[in-house]
Amino acid sequence: MALVMLPGLSTLIEDISEEKKLPANVVEAALREALLKGYERYRRTLYIGISEDPFDEEYFSNFDVGLDLDEEGFRVLASKIIVEDVESEDHQIALAEVQQVTDDAHLGDTVVLDVTPEKDDFGRMAATATKQVLAQKLRDKQRQMIQEEFADLEDPVLTARVIRFERQSVIMAVSSGLGRPEVEAELPRRDQLPNDNYRANATFKVFLKEVSEIARRGPQLFVSRANAGLVVYLFENEVPEIQEGSVRIVAVAREANPPSRAVGPRTKVAVDSIEREVDPVGACIGARGSRIQQVVNELRGEKIDVIRWSSDPGQYIANSLSPARVEMVRLVDPEGQHAHVLVPPDQLSLAIGREGQNVRLAARLTGWKIDIKNSEEYDQVSEDDKVSELIEQRREEEALQAEAEARLEAEQAARAEEDARLRELYPLEEDEEEPLDEDALAAVDANTAAEAEQFSDEASVSADEAASLDEGEPGPEAR
Repeated sequence: MALVMLPGLSTLIEDISEEKKLPANVVEAALREALLKGYERYRRTLYIGISEDPFDEEYFSNFDVGLDLDEEGFRVLASKIIVEDVESEDHQIALAEVQQVTDDAHLGDTVVLDVTPEKDDFGRMAATATKQVLAQKLRDKQRQMIQEEFADLEDPVLTARVIRFERQSVIMAVSSGLGRPEVEAELPRRDQLPNDNYRANATFKVFLKEVSEIARRGPQLFVSRANAGLVVYLFENEVPEIQEGSVRIVAVAREANPPSRAVGPRTKVAVDSIEREVDPVGACIGARGSRIQQVVNELRGEKIDVIRWSSDPGQYIANSLSPARVEMVRLVDPEGQHAHVLVPPDQLSLAIGREGQNVRLAARLTGWKIDIKNSEEYDQVSEDDKVSELIEQRREEEALQAEAEARLEAEQAARAEEDARLRELYPLEEDEEEPLDEDALAAVDANTAAEAEQFSDEASVSADEAASLDEGEPGPEAR
């Protein structure tokens, strides 16, 4: 068979490999798949207007394409099984035909044959189909490689470079490691920081938020500057005690995009020390604030509060409201995690924060509902009455929810029981039928024979009646 020429094949593969940042062997595999699709389309077109397409989806599974980079062309190859009598010429070959070429052939063996069509129009049609399919195959290969490269990345924080802007998103170039090719990542508007200045070729630290597994236009990677994981990474990178394990980050609450422009981004970090002699807050701040300043600079001036974690909820809540000074913390509803925090009048606005940001972050950090109260105006009796009403309301809601869940479970169990009963009474066709024993089979045969004999007698009576009618004799109804 003739070689289908593809001038500049080697150069084509090199150019695509460099442009798409794919290895040459991956590009070759995609090109072979695309050329095979072109051959499949060529075979299907031969039946247009003559008959229906006789090929199913798996028909061409034994076909392949071989690239010849030296002569710059390709061949279509088919793996065929040696048989005595051929039923499918595309999948089988006769033993006698193979023995004309070689004596070392046996039934059941597989041979690879060149089945490249010799018609001139095949080369043009294959090239046209290849252009249409190759782009999709290359996108599939890129998506697969990106998933494999970034899905199980141990370090989710990457260095990104701004490439361009699309609508409100920033398209950035990221790499999974030194020497690895760059791929595009999207930084959506909601994951950007208000103080960032995104300009061409500017570099930022970003958190790898998602690796898309579905086919889509645009980048597959989604990164974030607003994720709390970025703050954790920056502290781990700046504080040796965290790397050594003597200091640990317990919780992080971050508000990178506040609801109002009047409020800037802010983060609260709760840290704890494994070793008693190590001050976790001082270790994170550093001498004269040198360590925390590096984190603040990377986050473009974001305000960061580092507080000490405590196993005592009251102390933990008081620490979380830093820099406000707290007089007392009352755990009014420990079960519902509700606390009243009493502060002096001059600390009230500081504890609440601008537009409630400070207390909102403290509540997220601790997981408690926090009410800031003026210590001079606090009436414990009336407040306890209000809390008692809230507790009673909460318990009623929990009881109603538990009752609803129990009722739902009971309904599901009753429905399942009813379905099982109906299935026994009226089995579905797909249900497996139990095999009949010999006595049951004999009974079925006897019933079938009796029904057949009865049907034969009825047919004879009908025939006699018809004959009597033909002779003018009245039938049974007329009598």
